[in-house]
Amino acid sequence: MPSRPKAEGGVRAPAPDAIKAILHDLLEASPYIKATAVVRVSGLTVQAIMPPSIPEERVSAMAAVLLLLGEQITAAMQTGQLEKVYIHGSDGHIILTSIGDRAVLTVMAAEKAPLGMLFVEMRAAARRLKRLV
Repeated sequence: MPSRPKAEGGVRAPAPDAIKAILHDLLEASPYIKATAVVRVSGLTVQAIMPPSIPEERVSAMAAVLLLLGEQITAAMQTGQLEKVYIHGSDGHIILTSIGDRAVLTVMAAEKAPLGMLFVEMRAAARRLKRLV
């Protein structure tokens, strides 16, 4: 079986098709999920499924910064390891969760989304993605 090409620093490049398949599975798991992305902590998009109206690269960069800020505030306030960053807007939710220490899973969901189910689906997706990024 051929190995994946190496990315910067000798690390194996992610399997884009496998990552995209996991994101599709996440979208199919809930009709409330409107967008999802895997973003490196550097802010670069690995894979994303977003409506064309969303500025993907800008959102990816902001997601990485928000996760970093969440990690810093949880450390400063001594509340343990960050599990997720949750943003509630008037029309929906944005949830960020780390995928190991190198990437972020970002989900945008509709206002009426059942958050418990979203959290469970995101946790399962993050576990699957951790092997790929």
